[in-house]
Amino acid sequence: MTVSRLEEGGALFVPRSGVSWQTMLADLALILFMVTAAAMADAPTKPKEPSAPPPAAAPEPPVQSEPLAVWRFAPDGPALGPWIASQQPDPRQQLTITLRYNPGQQAAALAQGSALAASAREFGGPTGARARIILEPSAQEERLEAVAALAFDQNAGATPP
Repeated sequence: MTVSRLEEGGALFVPRSGVSWQTMLADLALILFMVTAAAMADAPTKPKEPSAPPPAAAPEPPVQSEPLAVWRFAPDGPALGPWIASQQPDPRQQLTITLRYNPGQQAAALAQGSALAASAREFGGPTGARARIILEPSAQEERLEAVAALAFDQNAGATPP
């Protein structure tokens, strides 16, 4: 690069280089690409091992909507069978029976769940025939608590496998 003085005003004149910075950057990027491609070509290839099958998906809990009607066991209240018979029948409804028990009451909860499901089948028609039973251990309950709810749940119309 040469520096020269203009004759008239005495200002400095610096001639520009013929290559701009964008061209130099593109050249460096191309060189980097070529070096990387050459290194990848020289790398040994590993034989593909058969991959393990994907893990089985965990079962999703059933989706529950807001209940349309709720039955709770009470000594002076109606039994589950007559209560479900008094509800408007709809094949899209799902009856969910939830039993909360203390850890020592699991056998009693299973027996009561079976009895409630049998009562629902007897009086409830198609809705009672597909009753879903949920057992929940609870240290807060002093006694076995039984609650039944009718709702338009996601899988209510599906036939059991």
